[in-house]
Amino acid sequence: MNTFGNIFRLTSFGESHGAGIGGIIDGCPAGIEVDMDFIQNELNRRRPGQSKITTPRNEADKVEFLSGIFEGKTTGTPIGFIIWNANQHSSDYDNMKALYRPSHADYTYQQKYGIRDHRGGGRSSARETIARCVAGALAKLALNQLNVSITAYTSQVGGIKLEKLYSEYDLNTIEDTPVRCPDAAKAEEMITLINEVKSKGDTIGGVITCVIKGTPVGLGEPVFGKLHAALGNAMLSINAVKGFEYGDGFDVNHRGSEVNDEFYDKDGTIDTRTNHSGGIQGGISNGQDIYFRVAFKPVATILMQQHTVDQEGNEADIKARGRHDACVLPRAVPIVEAMAAMTILDYYLLNKAR
Repeated sequence: MNTFGNIFRLTSFGESHGAGIGGIIDGCPAGIEVDMDFIQNELNRRRPGQSKITTPRNEADKVEFLSGIFEGKTTGTPIGFIIWNANQHSSDYDNMKALYRPSHADYTYQQKYGIRDHRGGGRSSARETIARCVAGALAKLALNQLNVSITAYTSQVGGIKLEKLYSEYDLNTIEDTPVRCPDAAKAEEMITLINEVKSKGDTIGGVITCVIKGTPVGLGEPVFGKLHAALGNAMLSINAVKGFEYGDGFDVNHRGSEVNDEFYDKDGTIDTRTNHSGGIQGGISNGQDIYFRVAFKPVATILMQQHTVDQEGNEADIKARGRHDACVLPRAVPIVEAMAAMTILDYYLLNKAR
């Protein structure tokens, strides 16, 4: 299961400390203008070493396309690409070769496959998500032609969270702070908290909110292919994600009379007065903004001593070394956007195929 999507499909390959990360994108419509600067900027938003609150691993993350693009446009054939790894410190993981890191995939990979790449987690490393950002960038370029926009931002770090609905913030300011939060004052609090946690060798989690505007009515299937289920599947495939909710989600302390989205005629078109449904009703998009939240756990790799066992079950202590994120939220924002873009484009193409 290294392939995501139905019609617009990404198959990714590579490990954190291998030669590189790459992928094959199949089903991309022909004739999409490929803006290389835009694609590289999407990768830069995810790359390590971009600020003092992210891991200092220094990778250029320069994408090299191998096929499927001619004279600046997609040809409709498979798009192959590679991002070479150039700044691995594999020796940082030598002391963990026979140990199971708490809350990591070490134990489960070992039991499933009988072998694992201990260097940075191998295939389970979040570095794999760079392939998703490449595919997501191409999906965004295709969606631009449909006037569909996707914007994610950090809405909570630890106990510091934004209290207002996304519509009350200027989402054009997200890139103004390294934490990618549209509230400048809250952003400073988040940065202070991340630095405090980082100084202790610990990590912290949070929440990313994503907003999709311009989605056509009718995307999604009524039973097993619900659009929100597809978005949930996409988000829960991201490393460190522990929860997904859309619309009002778990805010259930309301009566139906308070949260039903009433319809009305707006200049000759059907509209809703509110959007508690989060743009999806009966598993199908209704044309309103789709908004959802994704919960990320604290990064499992902490620079503190922990208790574990080795592969033989012997008691042991472990302390990670190397370069790691104290909070994954800032670098996860473009990943959330990428997975949302791939899902919406895939379901648009599915709808066209019907």
